[in-house]
Amino acid sequence: MAMVMDLDYFSDFNYSAIDSTTTTTTTTESTDEGCNWINDWSPVVDWESLSGVQDDFQELIDSMMDENATLHDQEYNKSSPEYNMSTDDEKETGSDGSGGATDDVKGLRLIHLLMAAAEALTGVNKCRELARVILVRLKEMVTPNDGTNMERLAAYFTDALQALLDGGGKPFHGGAVTEHHQSDVLAAFQLLQDMSPYVKFGHFTANQAILEAVTHDRRVHIVDYDIMEGIQWASLMQALVSKKDGPPGPHLRITAVSRGGNGRRTFGTVQETGRRLTAFAASIGQPFSFHQCRLDADETFRPSSLKLVRGEALVINCMLHLPHFSYRAPDSIASFLSGAKTLNPRLITLVEEEMGPPSEGGFVGRFMESLHHFSAVYDSLEAGFPMQDRARALVERVFLGPRITGSLAHIYLARGNEEGYPWGQWLGAVGFRPVNISFANHCQSKLLLGLYNDGYRVEVMNTNKIVLGWKSRRLLSASIWTSQDSDL
Repeated sequence: MAMVMDLDYFSDFNYSAIDSTTTTTTTTESTDEGCNWINDWSPVVDWESLSGVQDDFQELIDSMMDENATLHDQEYNKSSPEYNMSTDDEKETGSDGSGGATDDVKGLRLIHLLMAAAEALTGVNKCRELARVILVRLKEMVTPNDGTNMERLAAYFTDALQALLDGGGKPFHGGAVTEHHQSDVLAAFQLLQDMSPYVKFGHFTANQAILEAVTHDRRVHIVDYDIMEGIQWASLMQALVSKKDGPPGPHLRITAVSRGGNGRRTFGTVQETGRRLTAFAASIGQPFSFHQCRLDADETFRPSSLKLVRGEALVINCMLHLPHFSYRAPDSIASFLSGAKTLNPRLITLVEEEMGPPSEGGFVGRFMESLHHFSAVYDSLEAGFPMQDRARALVERVFLGPRITGSLAHIYLARGNEEGYPWGQWLGAVGFRPVNISFANHCQSKLLLGLYNDGYRVEVMNTNKIVLGWKSRRLLSASIWTSQDSDL
């Protein structure tokens, strides 16, 4: 069986239709820490098996883009929040190259104003008029299209607070597809993959665990909670068909969960994803079928709506709140995972955003936690988009802006109590068993990060959980689980 990722393959691979420059580091022996086994590892893991097939994979990307494809420091353990809200480059030189002192002072002022606005909106001495005045001042100081990381980030948080003030915290289900032209969404998605490991980290970790769990199965059925553009499964298919020996790969069936009503993942868009994946599978010789399962209007999952076949290895795949994903309500996630438990799946792969635990500070505490989190994301993208302001701005406008607005809206509605819920911990509490992250999977993640800026890091936690971080800030985690009755 093949390893999901091939180092040479991804060094040369280019997702983006936009000319961009990437800051990368070379993976060294010290970085790999014993992972230099690409050429002599067990036959189960073959790092060279994907060489030469990048044209096939690119065809899937191209089919998504169609004729509209063209574009239409210090570590984070310092105590002061304003220090955590700017990049190392900004601290040293400033955005105009004249020195970082002015930027630091302005960044501190922006943070104080944002905190004051959040407090005025929800605190004990709530005053909506004061919040409105503060937001007007913030809008005079920042714009999402220009300035330092902190200034652009503050602009999006200002817009999110303004939306809360104007709408009273009405539920927000926004996402890139509903806010922007599809060609912009796809271009931003490609850039995000080019310039950061966020997408590939979750996909490759989950896929490698799936490959290891279904080695001897003839039929595999994956139920995907949010399939998005389906890119995750293209790399899995390539790994399945690239085996050099042994029996042929299994038949792969994917059931994509789609939202009811007018949500982002409508029946039609999921159907189009299925069409692309079916065509891609046929082009590489992977036996494949695609189905849909629609959530109820309140986003409740009914296990009985799934079509199950005896003898299939059932895998549950759940990607949550990644930078390019739309928001999913906790009740919907709990319904899906609870329903999945009744199906006794072979494997559950969970990738989720790493946020701090619920704060006693209510909305303001969660607001500051969110500000810290997205500051680290901005910092990492700055390192991945050197001298590419337009490219970075597209990713921020299409994905991060809506994510910030949606996240704060739900924090506001819950007054900070429901956000940051650790779903991996929840899976353990309801009876799922952890599955160890394999040595191969851990090393794959380290080698992936070697293709990007050296600020990224990876750590294994609790044997079944691997975390992607930027400097000392944890951003994403992937955890692997199985049913109590499984033989894994």
